[in-house]
Amino acid sequence: MENYIRFDWAIKRLLRNKADFEIVNGFLSCLLEKQIQIVKVLESEGNKRRKEDKINRVDILVEDETGEKIIIEIQNNDEFDYYQRMLYGVSKVVCDYLKEGDKYEKINKIYSVNIVYFKFSDGEDYVYHGFTEFKGIHTGDILKLTEGQQKRIKRDKVSDIYPEYYVLRVENFNDVAKTPLDEWIYFLKNTTVLDKISAQGLKEAQEKLRIDNLSEEEKRDYYDHLKNMNYAASAMEASHLAGEAKGFERGLEKGEAIGLEKGEAIGLEKGEAIGLEKGETKKTEQFVLNSHRAGLPIETIAIITNLTVEQVIEILKRHIQHIK
Repeated sequence: MENYIRFDWAIKRLLRNKADFEIVNGFLSCLLEKQIQIVKVLESEGNKRRKEDKINRVDILVEDETGEKIIIEIQNNDEFDYYQRMLYGVSKVVCDYLKEGDKYEKINKIYSVNIVYFKFSDGEDYVYHGFTEFKGIHTGDILKLTEGQQKRIKRDKVSDIYPEYYVLRVENFNDVAKTPLDEWIYFLKNTTVLDKISAQGLKEAQEKLRIDNLSEEEKRDYYDHLKNMNYAASAMEASHLAGEAKGFERGLEKGEAIGLEKGEAIGLEKGEAIGLEKGETKKTEQFVLNSHRAGLPIETIAIITNLTVEQVIEILKRHIQHIK
């Protein structure tokens, strides 16, 4: 099986040249269900003007041949206020590209495409689409443009004026590709291309996004990116563990474990570690290492994992030796 570059790294480093627009064109055409032809990249992470823009960054902002603008945002780590981040990104584009004195009719359509790799709200689907309509509270009818408005602004519906949002919850995809868009989501989730593909842009991705095609410098940059992602994910998990453990410790001050009955650890039965089954030592060790990185006391780690203090110390020693 071929090794391919993750789409988030590729879109930041490789897909900003016109020769490679066909890959992004194909992805967007499958998602928006209309032909997209990108003519230029308007904004990148490198030309942000304010500090907060780097935090709330837009991964890539492109403009198609009709003047419509498309934000593609890829988020790997959990962010509880991501809805507001989506809103900020769209609002910023509206303000940045409407010149002072321009009429409001100059505002072009904006699409916000969000590829998320974390649990983004509750829902069962893996692709969500949001848009704006005005519905009568008494009659239930949808507010429509007049014929004059349609001719003037070249739009058929009110919803065609307002931004549209797409959220791809990649981790919810079951790996069964039934449509061209599914083939793209399979690639986004697994960083590999199915043997049989029909989706626009995927054949080009198959040719151009192989890791073997990278220069040595690009390979180092790419693998550093993967390491940073793993570190960020580990730090996030450790942070959650620290919060849970602090609550657990408070419950122990009175000699009682929070939510426990008859001396059993949270969610445990018969001495098994949290979320683990017998024999899953690797998961236990990773849990210990993440907790230690978060600064939890060894005694607390031992209580949570149902290990002895000596066993926790032994795991940490093995890890230290491995790193050395």
